[in-house]
Amino acid sequence: MRLKKGMVDAGETVSVTLKREFGEEALNSIDIPDKERKSTEKEIAALFKHGYEVYRGYVDDPRNTDNAWMETIAVNFHDEKGKSVGKFNLTAGDDAQDAHWADISSDLSLYASHEEFIHITAVHRKAHWDAKS
Repeated sequence: MRLKKGMVDAGETVSVTLKREFGEEALNSIDIPDKERKSTEKEIAALFKHGYEVYRGYVDDPRNTDNAWMETIAVNFHDEKGKSVGKFNLTAGDDAQDAHWADISSDLSLYASHEEFIHITAVHRKAHWDAKS
C-alpha cells in the first residue's frame, strides 16, 4: 500500500502522518462512526509499531524546482503472520481514488521513485523480484 500524496501537517511527526493518512486514504476513517474509528486507530497503531525504514531523503519528482524539492520517508510495515492487515477492508477515502493491495512485481506502474522503494523492500524481505528488461 502506498500513500503517494500524504504530507506531514505542521507540528505532526512522520509516524503520526503515516497512521493518519493510512486511515483516511485506505480505510476511509473520516466517514466511520467514532467508536469504530477508535478501534481502527488502535489496530493501525499496533500494525505500525515496528517498521523498516526503506529510504529517507531527496526524491526525483516532477514537482521539484531549483528552490523547492520533495523529500520522503519510505517505511515498510510487514504483517508476517497475516493477522493484522487482513482485518482491514480497504476503502478509498478522503482524496484517494482507489485503495487495494497489490502483489510486489517489477511490472507495477509506480509514481516517481516508488519502484526503487518497492525493490529495496523486496530484497530486504527476500521476496521475488524480476528486473525489467
